[in-house]
Amino acid sequence: MLTHSSTDPAFRLGVTAGSNGMVAKFIRFIGRASHAGAAPHRGVNALNAAMLALSAIHANRETFQEKDTVRVHPIITKGGDVVNIVPADVRMETFVRALNLEALEDANRKVDRCLRAGALAVGARVVIETMPGYLPLEQNPDLVKIFKANAVGLVGEEGYRDLPPTQASTDAGDLSHILPVLHPSAGGAAGQIHGADFRIANPELAYVIPAKAMAMTVVDLLAGGAALARQVKANFRPKLTKSQYLESMGRLFSTQEYAE
Repeated sequence: MLTHSSTDPAFRLGVTAGSNGMVAKFIRFIGRASHAGAAPHRGVNALNAAMLALSAIHANRETFQEKDTVRVHPIITKGGDVVNIVPADVRMETFVRALNLEALEDANRKVDRCLRAGALAVGARVVIETMPGYLPLEQNPDLVKIFKANAVGLVGEEGYRDLPPTQASTDAGDLSHILPVLHPSAGGAAGQIHGADFRIANPELAYVIPAKAMAMTVVDLLAGGAALARQVKANFRPKLTKSQYLESMGRLFSTQEYAE
């Protein structure tokens, strides 16, 4: 159980319906250097390959279903070496996110296809390294029920919200496939999430009230010989065993190179 700060002023405590999972991708387009003014025809422009790959990713966005909340947000971390040489070494990074594992794997395949297409179009090579990030978050309904009662006791019905899924990602998602997990959100922050102006504007709301709500939930779980905790464990059906989890992580680790 953990609580995350929120900048949303519409609630004081709440629980989301889940969150996106994600994989991380590190991409290198490899072309051939040549003088960009005197002999561009002798080069293979890796930056053009990257640009075409980005366009191909954008062209696939309409194939992502809204219910899966797919997010792909690449950046170019290296666009070349010097301005008068055809770029021969271009680097990209991206996360691929989705609300369930099936959509995540589907979007990941499509992004790989787009990266290969960009390289193929100009005769470049591409090396795609994929690493597992986080699995989608599954909130445990029994823990949510216990926490909600305590949260309402602290902030009132008007201060509590059952929140929609978030498109961010968390390592609590991995745990939630194996163990009962609760990941509430609390107000008290201000500014833009992950922005330069993000700050804690209300320490009582951001720190003290969530700590009380979690402590009260722990007391409820452990009271009476941990009867509620035992009930939560008995009702829980993990989506993955530990060995299945490790196998799924291993499946997502890959390094592939493609050339014409």
